[in-house]
Amino acid sequence: MGAERRVVYDLINVVQGVAKLPQALIRDKRIDTLSLLPASQTRDKDALSEDGVARVIRELRAKFDWVICDSPAGIERGATLAMRFADTAIIVTNPEVSSVRDSDRIIGLLDSKTVKAERGDRVEKHILIARYDPVRAARGEMLNIKDVLDILSLPLLGIIPESEEVLRASNLGSPVTLNDPTSAPARAYCDAARRLEGHNVPMMIPTERKGFFDKLLGRRAA
Repeated sequence: MGAERRVVYDLINVVQGVAKLPQALIRDKRIDTLSLLPASQTRDKDALSEDGVARVIRELRAKFDWVICDSPAGIERGATLAMRFADTAIIVTNPEVSSVRDSDRIIGLLDSKTVKAERGDRVEKHILIARYDPVRAARGEMLNIKDVLDILSLPLLGIIPESEEVLRASNLGSPVTLNDPTSAPARAYCDAARRLEGHNVPMMIPTERKGFFDKLLGRRAA
C-alpha cells in the first residue's frame, strides 16, 4: 500500500489504549474512502487481547462499510484473532499441496473457533486462488483449479494469475488494480471484489495465452 513511512501508531497501540483509533488510521494517498490500520512489525502478536480486538472491530464497523482483516498465514494468534469476529472469510491459497492443506486447516478453524461458530452459525467462506500458472498446471507442476476446489469444497471467488505485474506494483507501493488496471491480475481482483458484493460475474480461467482470459470455468461462481 506504500504507507509504511506514515505509521506512527498501530493496532497493538490502540488495543492497549496507548492511542485512539483515529490516531492510528492512515488515509490512503489515492482513495479517500480507504484507510489502513497497521499491525505491529516489531511486537509479538501475543500482545493482542481478544477483548481489545473486538472493541477495535466494533469501532471500525461503525465507521466503514467494509472492514478487511488481512491475516498472516498459518494458525498463530494473529491469524486466529483476525478470523475470530469474521462475518465472511476469503481463504487465499496458492495451487500448491502445502498451501491447500493449510487452507483446509483454516476452514476447520473458521467452523469451530469463531464467534459465529460458538453461536451455532457459519462464517460465509470463499476461495481465492492466487499465483495460478496454466502452463505449470498443465505440466502437473501445480494443482489445477478442479483439484483445489475438490479438496476445499467451497465456492470460488476468483483466480489470480501469476504475473510480474503484481511484483512490479508491490515494489512501487501501489495495488496492482491501480498501478495497471488493464492487467490480467488487476481485472481478476476487480471481478472477485464484484462477486463478493453479490454481482453475477462470469468466472474465467487464465489460459496458456499469457494475460488473456478466454476459458469459462464450468462451475458455479461464488
